Amino acid sequence: MKVMVIGGTGHVGIFMVPQLIEAGMDVLVVGSGKTPVPKDKLWKKVKYLVCDVSNSDKIDKLTEQVPDVVIDMPGTVWNVYQKLKPVSKHIIACGSVWMFGPARVIPTPEETQNPCPFEDYEKRYAEILNLVKLSRKDGIAFTAIMPPNICGPGKIPIDCLGGRSLDLHKEHARGKEVILPDGPDALIGPCDAQDIADCFVKAVLNRDKSAHKIFNVGSVYAITATELVKAYSEIYNVKIPIKRIPWNEYAANVSPDIGCWWHFKTHMCPDISKAQKLLGYQPKYTPEQTLCRAVEWMKINKIF
Repeated sequence: MKVMVIGGTGHVGIFMVPQLIEAGMDVLVVGSGKTPVPKDKLWKKVKYLVCDVSNSDKIDKLTEQVPDVVIDMPGTVWNVYQKLKPVSKHIIACGSVWMFGPARVIPTPEETQNPCPFEDYEKRYAEILNLVKLSRKDGIAFTAIMPPNICGPGKIPIDCLGGRSLDLHKEHARGKEVILPDGPDALIGPCDAQDIADCFVKAVLNRDKSAHKIFNVGSVYAITATELVKAYSEIYNVKIPIKRIPWNEYAANVSPDIGCWWHFKTHMCPDISKAQKLLGYQPKYTPEQTLCRAVEWMKINKIF
């Protein structure tokens, strides 16, 4: 089976591609050319094409590869679907739990909860919902996989302000006080990129069960903001004190970027039971373990 992974050298892709090769797939990675291809021996079996998939006209040349399965990681699946549906049997999109909007139900199922406050996510979610219906009419399989906060080796993990700041991690390691908003803690869902990759691979291997469906992916549980700070206290072997301030002050002065403070405003605890039942998905890493793996990766690669 020929599998095309668009964005295959990204955080999830670096775990997914080797898994696909080990499963016996013929893998073609499509990228911008900006991220180097890993030097691992398995990657020598990968064909790499440079293509700007944000330009729909340039996607046309990908049809020449005639892939059985197309996995779109960067969020260009609407154009990818329109161009590649004549030659492909299964198209898989990467979305986000945030697309469902602020959670009404915990754990959160794969359905709209409230309006999504992020314009790009809102647009992509509408495309995913349309493709679930359209793919039935077109007679091909379409699947969407929705991760929470992607963590693990390969990227700086979420910090205690909801971003990915190396400087903040250095402050965490020194035991500097962390400011959190008043009120009940939101649930945060760091999920290991390796576990997320595993769900994509299982969707490829189980086309009939994954067709026309949306799957949440995540760890077996989520952690609170307080538990996030505690996890870093243990990882860095220091005591990180917490100070609480009113929400308005926090959002205005401490963490004004909504992409950061949203982690502490709404729950991100996906219900993964559908993926477990239909695909046999079983995450290997807890949130604490994936945070630890990410920090260890930073140290090994002398980023930290």
